[in-house]
Amino acid sequence: MTRTLVIDTATAACSVALIDRGSLIAEMYDVVGRGHAERLMPMIAALPDGGRADAILVDCGPGSFTGVRVGLAAARALGLAWNVPVHGYSSMALLAVSADTDNGSVGVALTGGHGELFVQRFARNPFDSLTPLESLPPPLAATAVADNIVVGSGAAALVAARGHGHAVEQFPRASDATLLAPAFAALPPRPIYGRDADAKPAAA
Repeated sequence: MTRTLVIDTATAACSVALIDRGSLIAEMYDVVGRGHAERLMPMIAALPDGGRADAILVDCGPGSFTGVRVGLAAARALGLAWNVPVHGYSSMALLAVSADTDNGSVGVALTGGHGELFVQRFARNPFDSLTPLESLPPPLAATAVADNIVVGSGAAALVAARGHGHAVEQFPRASDATLLAPAFAALPPRPIYGRDADAKPAAA
């Protein structure tokens, strides 16, 4: 296995990358907000060899419900068509590992549903998760994340609620998958929604 196609549509950004033996061959990145389904396949087609790879790696979330499903559907379809394995990674881990900081730990905050933030903390060296993924209102998220550096689309909201710290607002980028340790790039390709579904089954 040498060449990997990386797909990231879990947030407002839509990005793809082609990686060979850990080195970036090509990438495309665009903050689209919505419309990932229309944008994704042309981006993949524009990569060298139409993005054809020996394996596929996809962002499983958390993030946008629709964006997560678009990326996973495309990854599974291409994996089936090309007869190659499909694995996943967490948007939280990707943001944490790509953070430009020498601090020993970093907090990640992504904008979630109903005014909440997806939050998680990571150690930087060696890289590992320090806390489980949670979806919390900003005041509770501010209490849960003590790190001075907070990255992600919800970083500014968390730091504002906490009153101190440094926010780095950014979205996951497919090309940063080169930084992930193997254990963080081997998740099953299924959604990480980060919170319970709003609709509940009717009681029997």
